[in-house]
Amino acid sequence: MPWTLPPRPSRRSLLTGAAGAAGAALLAGCTDGGGPSGDGTGIPLERRMRDGAVRDSARLLERYDATLAVHPALAERLAPLRAAVAAHSAALAFPAPDAGGRTPAARSSSPSPSASAATTAPSGPPAASRAAVPPKPAEALSSLADAERSLSQARTIALAGAPGELARLLASVAACGAVHAYLLTSTGAAS
Repeated sequence: MPWTLPPRPSRRSLLTGAAGAAGAALLAGCTDGGGPSGDGTGIPLERRMRDGAVRDSARLLERYDATLAVHPALAERLAPLRAAVAAHSAALAFPAPDAGGRTPAARSSSPSPSASAATTAPSGPPAASRAAVPPKPAEALSSLADAERSLSQARTIALAGAPGELARLLASVAACGAVHAYLLTSTGAAS
């Protein structure tokens, strides 16, 4: 028996098959038990990423506070950098709606009490974080620079999975952290 080509599928059957496969993929994505986040927590990805970024900024802010507590002579040099880290924390926070259901973008542009409180002078770190600060000012600055650099790199990596607007914000904050690392280690800025 001679070999023959199988019958060619019709355009309609190809489109029906593709639509069925796409529908099955959508259903599988919706039924993984994770709700909108897909991870089982029910918390959206952007919310989790923002919360983590805020925690990271808070830890960095604690390092600045600990360094200032051990080396008060560095206050003038560190104050603008610390204020920027506090501003990053406020900017990265998930926008919570007010009592009227409006997000911060829809409200007036006046700073919230928590955002302005975050930029105030440090109240003093716990004793444990003071112990982690190197005793020499140059080493303390280098340690802060390492923390800034490390967080900047982590935020750059996180860009790959971040939603659009958050990715832009993380990129901006990561770039700022890289500049902080440079300023903390540059000899021209030494006090």
